[in-house]
Amino acid sequence: MAKYTMDDLMHLMSRLRDPDKGCPWDLKQTTKTLIQHSVEEVYELVDAIESDNTKDIQSELGDVLFQVVFLARLAEENQQFDFAMVVDQLCEKLIRRHPHVFIEGQLYNSNQQESLGTSISERQVSESWEDIKAAERVIEGREGIFDDVPLALPALLRAVKLQKRAATVGLDFIQARSALDKLKEEVTELEQAMDNYQQQPDISDSAQSHDYKAVIDELGDVLFSSVNVARKLAINPESSLRAANRKFSERVLAVLAKLSAENSMNGKNDDQMTPDPALLAQLWQAVKRES
Repeated sequence: MAKYTMDDLMHLMSRLRDPDKGCPWDLKQTTKTLIQHSVEEVYELVDAIESDNTKDIQSELGDVLFQVVFLARLAEENQQFDFAMVVDQLCEKLIRRHPHVFIEGQLYNSNQQESLGTSISERQVSESWEDIKAAERVIEGREGIFDDVPLALPALLRAVKLQKRAATVGLDFIQARSALDKLKEEVTELEQAMDNYQQQPDISDSAQSHDYKAVIDELGDVLFSSVNVARKLAINPESSLRAANRKFSERVLAVLAKLSAENSMNGKNDDQMTPDPALLAQLWQAVKRES
């Protein structure tokens, strides 16, 4: 059975973008219009990986690769760079950032036995990686500590990157317990802000009030501190939150199933009933015990 290759994919891309015989949809795309598609494909890959579905992982990896090829093709048409240059720059960067593997910066080295390989720790690798990136930023004229942390990143991911970057200059908690203490402190400040806001005699224009803005500010600090705790525990906060989302949705569906079964036993119609809060709480606890 014939197997398509990377060359075939590049040819396919050129066919789709052929001005005369290509695909109307593909011909209309720009780098800007592909942003959302690229983001969606990455998240679909994440979902496939977390579901541990090998077939879906393979399919979604292909979709992500296609986005890379598509964007490179648009750049080539604009005479900016091409896919081969993307690969070249990537290899050059990875070789430079792994000096413990690629001795003397050589990808193909006959003296591979001289490589440090796994003889150094993961922490040493991370520290070396950050040092190399810092040197790269100086060469590129981006010496500010946060210069290459994109504003477009999801807030949760950007919080992690900002904290990790601050840690390189010593602005970090030594232990996870200290980060947790800071989180507790921020929760207390949020409670105080909420009390001040709720005590206002007139909250008709609450969105503009100083106390309401203080609640927003303190809630942000709680979320940011939660990320810090996760980072110090070597937990990916994005993955942790996705797991919490999944658990919550599964429990809600289980509660609704139990509620429907109970209504059916009592001859009641789900659509015509307003659930009793006490019953919902009871069913929620039952689901928690079962999960």
